[in-house]
Amino acid sequence: MPNYATYAKLALVSLIWGGTFVAGRYLSADVPPLLSACLRFFLASMTLIIFISIKNNLIIELSKSQILRLITLGFFGVFLYNVFFFYGLHYTDASRASLIVALNPALIALTAFFVEKEKISRTNLIGIMACVIGAITVILSKSTITHSSSELWKGDLLILGCVISWVIYTVFAKKIVLEIGPIHTVTYSVIAGTGMLFMALIFQGGDSISAMTLITQKQIWSLVYLGIIGSALAYILYYDGIQNIGATKAGGFIALNPLSAVILSFLILGEHLSISMLLGGIIAITGIYFCNK
Repeated sequence: MPNYATYAKLALVSLIWGGTFVAGRYLSADVPPLLSACLRFFLASMTLIIFISIKNNLIIELSKSQILRLITLGFFGVFLYNVFFFYGLHYTDASRASLIVALNPALIALTAFFVEKEKISRTNLIGIMACVIGAITVILSKSTITHSSSELWKGDLLILGCVISWVIYTVFAKKIVLEIGPIHTVTYSVIAGTGMLFMALIFQGGDSISAMTLITQKQIWSLVYLGIIGSALAYILYYDGIQNIGATKAGGFIALNPLSAVILSFLILGEHLSISMLLGGIIAITGIYFCNK
């Protein structure tokens, strides 16, 4: 029978992650990208440590292979993803970025098929294609551009890096999630990725410390949303979804991200929202239904 509870959790994750594009765009305007990433995942790490200490044992026995895989997940899913994310949002709109990330389901399914040998039925394939068509429809419909062509090119390329990083993170996390569980996988990979971000910040140097004193109260709330809700809580729910229904189906819900991100970008940031964008979102949601059929 369909796992409706898991589907509801993954839909909530997509809504939360849609909001991260808005919060990230708001931060990237004034706060250095690497500093934003560090503060976001410092909050995420602390939240996860507290959560896992209350609910489970914080320290579990890991093999060298598992430690290496967790570090790899932290590199791709936390370090690289967030470097691409915050630098990309510095050059492009939140709604546009979320539409590029909507290409994730197709790439996740393709990678899982070739690497993890996950099955893709004809119905699932139709759903994946619909997700992609929905994303492309919204991308082609976007007419209001607030950046120069060169900035958009940089932003699009950097956000594409997010897609590749997340595909690797999602597909290659499945095995270790089954071995140690989603909560420990999330916590250890986030801690590893956070350490890498801080090392990069120290190596970069500059005026990061002085920039912290200029962060406004609204930006602090954005960081709280990104770190605690958009990272700690959402990562746990997402990994739980992978464990229950697999990487391909869980990844399909990422197609909901652009719909929520575009709507929130319109309401909060004043970015353009058109009928064509809503149509693309409906196509993507239909694709999710067939992806999980």
